[in-house]
Amino acid sequence: MAEINFQNKDRLFRFIFGNPKNRAWTLSLYNAVNGSSYTNPDDILITTIENIIYMGMKNDLSFLIANIMNFYEQQSTFNPNMPVRFLVCAGMIYSKYIEMNNINIYSSAQKMLPVPKLICFYNGLAEKEDSMELSLSSAFPKGSEPDIEVKVKMLNINYGRNMDLLNACEPLRDYSWLIERIRYNKEQSGDIETAVDLSIEELSEDSVLKPFLLEHKAEVKNMCITEYDETKTMNMFKEEGREEGREEEKLASIQLIMKKMQFSARQAMEFLEISSADQPRYLAML
Repeated sequence: MAEINFQNKDRLFRFIFGNPKNRAWTLSLYNAVNGSSYTNPDDILITTIENIIYMGMKNDLSFLIANIMNFYEQQSTFNPNMPVRFLVCAGMIYSKYIEMNNINIYSSAQKMLPVPKLICFYNGLAEKEDSMELSLSSAFPKGSEPDIEVKVKMLNINYGRNMDLLNACEPLRDYSWLIERIRYNKEQSGDIETAVDLSIEELSEDSVLKPFLLEHKAEVKNMCITEYDETKTMNMFKEEGREEGREEEKLASIQLIMKKMQFSARQAMEFLEISSADQPRYLAML
């Protein structure tokens, strides 16, 4: 198997829909989610902040259109903490927006801001509804009355789910099919790299994504392998932590290392397990 480049932190979803060159696909996704019919991709202003990192991954996508600030994230595992992640990300992006537009938030006059819309696209293996709402208030003690609330709409984009949504956005439908096919081919071949190659080739010839994926095949393959490796490693880590009764403590340690050093899950685990004397040598090898 080819060596994985852990410095490439883009997800395939972000590479497809967050690429400024693919604004037409971003617009198609927005229209499908909102039932709108915008036709000019240049109406989209990408606002993603490149250096927002969580668990070794960049935030996927944020963009402005029609005075709506959209925050999109794709997740291959269910995460009830998405509202707090969106809260942190939104704070950074609104801060940048306020600065760039010279908005005086200390003014006695009300200053208007774009309306935030938070969407999580879920394509994990755990069975989830087609659509559900995640709320920040769920993270607070029951009976409390928080002054801050964040609501995230989670849409299940596994192939076969939410087909009206998928059919309304051809790139999203092809992406969903591809991920499903990669999983199937991985089970059949036992090798993720082979599965990615085969799945791209199996996309229909009229697929809008296929030419793009073939053009960037090496990058796409690297992203898919990295995502698979991250998911596999974290699942193994959770199982080990569960058996040892120290899951939360280990997860906190590995997440901190990944955040501070921009490590992958595997690198963070290796770094955590070696002695402090060997850690400088490990860093020098990267």
